[in-house]
Amino acid sequence: MRIIKYLQKAIVLTLAVLLLPFLAMAYDAGSPDLETLKGLYPGKTFSPYAKRTFPSRVFWGETHLHTGVSLDAGLFGNILRHEDAYRFARGEEIKSSTGLRVKLARPLDWIVIADHSDMMGIAFDIQDGTPNILADPKGKEWHEGFKKGGEEAGKAAFDLITNFAQMTIPEQLLKDYSPGSKVYDTVWEDITETADRFNEPGRFTALIGYEWTSVPKGFNLHRNVILRDGGDRARQVSPLTTQPPVGTQNPLDLYKWLEEYEAKTGGKALALAHNGNLSNGWMFPVEDTYAGGKVDKNYVEQRAKWEPLYEVTQIKGDGEAHPALSPNDEFADYETLDKGNLDLTELKKPDMLQREYAREALKIGLALEQKLGTNPYKFGMVGATDSHTGLATAEEENFFGKSTSAEPSPTRITHPFIKSKLGAIEGYELAASGYQAVWAAENTRRAIFDAMERKETYATTGPRIIVRFFGGWEFNVDDLRSRAPAFRGYEKGVPMGGDLTSAPKDKAPTFLVLGLRDPIGANLDRIQIIKGWLDKDGKTQEKIYDVAVSDGRSIDKDGRCRTPVGNTVDIEAANWTNTIGASELATVWTDPDFDPGLKAFYYARIIEIPTPRWVLYDKLRFGVEVPKDAKLIHQERAYTSPIWYTPGK
Repeated sequence: MRIIKYLQKAIVLTLAVLLLPFLAMAYDAGSPDLETLKGLYPGKTFSPYAKRTFPSRVFWGETHLHTGVSLDAGLFGNILRHEDAYRFARGEEIKSSTGLRVKLARPLDWIVIADHSDMMGIAFDIQDGTPNILADPKGKEWHEGFKKGGEEAGKAAFDLITNFAQMTIPEQLLKDYSPGSKVYDTVWEDITETADRFNEPGRFTALIGYEWTSVPKGFNLHRNVILRDGGDRARQVSPLTTQPPVGTQNPLDLYKWLEEYEAKTGGKALALAHNGNLSNGWMFPVEDTYAGGKVDKNYVEQRAKWEPLYEVTQIKGDGEAHPALSPNDEFADYETLDKGNLDLTELKKPDMLQREYAREALKIGLALEQKLGTNPYKFGMVGATDSHTGLATAEEENFFGKSTSAEPSPTRITHPFIKSKLGAIEGYELAASGYQAVWAAENTRRAIFDAMERKETYATTGPRIIVRFFGGWEFNVDDLRSRAPAFRGYEKGVPMGGDLTSAPKDKAPTFLVLGLRDPIGANLDRIQIIKGWLDKDGKTQEKIYDVAVSDGRSIDKDGRCRTPVGNTVDIEAANWTNTIGASELATVWTDPDFDPGLKAFYYARIIEIPTPRWVLYDKLRFGVEVPKDAKLIHQERAYTSPIWYTPGK
């Protein structure tokens, strides 16, 4: 007891001695004024968090989920509705369409259920065999195929998709399931009412949206439409469709719909472009004609205004970079899916690739801005699943596949996702990807939408890596001497999605970047900054810089770390250990090759250490043999939205 009392007195005395200088200052000088406090603390008051106005929280969600309301998802066997999808996204345990119990490891904060706008509701009627479906020969054929299940149901679904893509849906069925019909309008009303019911500001955000499914020649030009508003405004309009006579496949008509929506309702809306690797070069046109028009001044201005986001990663492959386009990027060949268009009726040609991938599109955008005055491809990064199961699963160990036919089973690895006379996309080639993070002040429709609109958003292939990325002219290493570096980031620069202009004399841009591993995920290998620019000859260039690496590895003079991080994956157990890599990485980096007269962009890519891919989990759980071409290990990652530099603006 004496020892305890002695220690207590010693601690008190020590604290008193340590605090004497501060106590004396307060006593002698009186209360410090505001300017003194501003010099001592990062906020405008003693509490650094009082009067903080910048986005301080990261919210996880996705913008691309389908339920059985979608014509293809429903015919593949998805019987889940919006209520089921919301419950699952909020963290509840539900039963999948194949009868499996399923639950997320961690709930999502927000979601956009984006069912195909064309023929909403037809899938459930095909399942049920309603009188109008059975009265049409094609409708009856699809119903009978669905009832048989398995391969026959798959054939029926692809036949429906083929008829949809070729615009040969029977006229009466098209009329029964188009905007203005009783079925269609009832479905849209239910979608908006259900979103309002599950939207709980501060806890969970249900954004209203849909997928506009333009697919000319089988080239995937899909866009998701996201509304900032509630059902009262959403119900004043009908979604835009693609099938004639009222639909359209021209993106310019979608931009017109968005403008008319805002004018009519007083609300706000935006569109995001899908992963373009199945578009056969039409997602990011340069000057050639595309679906409905030509790349001219009107096109670049409208796309820049209404389409601020791009889906850089999803189940149908990763769309950040391609090894043929970036041969010096050893991380470019990640979840590459580059065989052809959406239904594999036309195979990929090498010259199509540059108009399909995010990095190339960002570079092309600089060139188009030079030519036409506006950059149409100035987008933020989005990750989503594009799952047609109603289940937003991007977790490798909890992956429920693209469609109901690809939910967990011993055969899904070898069951083709798409098969045609020209080839196949195999089941094992699909990716368990991805999620989207937004930096916002609160979890509400307004805050989440606004974060996406200003592009303060980033994509991951599934892990919940925390990333901050700022650009400015005055960042230095001292700005990292804090556990809250975002104060310095917003005070001295712009966040991801922002713009830098007119470089100060003799200054190069500096970037503050931080990555924190997923708390239940893998350590980090490295942080990279990817730079793209338009050179003096009008040609686009790119360079990769390793700016922070783990485990004491060195970065060469050319900005690259060529020593791999290693690999701790246990193939037999589908496990890994965090004995390599780093739990967090941070740095301030200055562009060593900066030319103030050249347009450029910068974005951060954060790479994890190797971990098991979903195929390895299936191999272990089902005890199945895996095709030799199937990848078992990968390095997951995050992609920030870029920061752009424009001279003389």
